[in-house]
Amino acid sequence: MIKSKIEKPKVSQVINKGSFLDLSEKEDFNLSNCLISDTIINTEIFHRITLTKIIFKNVIFKAINFENIELNDVVFENCDLSNINFAEASLFRVEFRNSKLLGIDLSSSSLINVTFDNCVLNLSSFGYSKLKKVAFDNCALLKADYYECIFNNVRFFKCDLDEVNFSGTPLKEIDLTTSRFEKLWVSLADLQGCIVSNNQAIGFAKLLGLTVKN
Repeated sequence: MIKSKIEKPKVSQVINKGSFLDLSEKEDFNLSNCLISDTIINTEIFHRITLTKIIFKNVIFKAINFENIELNDVVFENCDLSNINFAEASLFRVEFRNSKLLGIDLSSSSLINVTFDNCVLNLSSFGYSKLKKVAFDNCALLKADYYECIFNNVRFFKCDLDEVNFSGTPLKEIDLTTSRFEKLWVSLADLQGCIVSNNQAIGFAKLLGLTVKN
């Protein structure tokens, strides 16, 4: 449940086209104020780069290592970032729209004002990350990992959360009522204050060995 509005990326729709090849021409590995579209970016290792005010449209990322990347005011639309390494990343005002992030590694990262809208995040890893004002809307999160995360104003709206791992992550004030799942990995202590539907509550009760009577 998000109590305050998520800030959207501050990026203009009217910007010049750019290319990731521009990074190879720079010493500081910073790229900003451009549109990158309809391309494939592959087999590159970019450590500690900074991307600011960029729109990615219809881009396929292959075998990319973005460890320690910093993203500020960035939009990914209709992109494929499956199995990309974003470990120890910093994301501030970032949106992922209609994108495929299967198996993406966002472990030990900081996410602030981030939205995932209609995305595939099955098998994604967020372990040890801090999420503040983050929304997952209409996303597939089958077997995603949120091991020992810190949630602050996080929303799951109409998501597939089956077999998601929330071990070590307190779910106080997290609303799961609109989302679907058969099984979750979560401790009883971490469920304290979690918001669930009647049917979900019955499911948790059965997992605890309780017999529910009408």
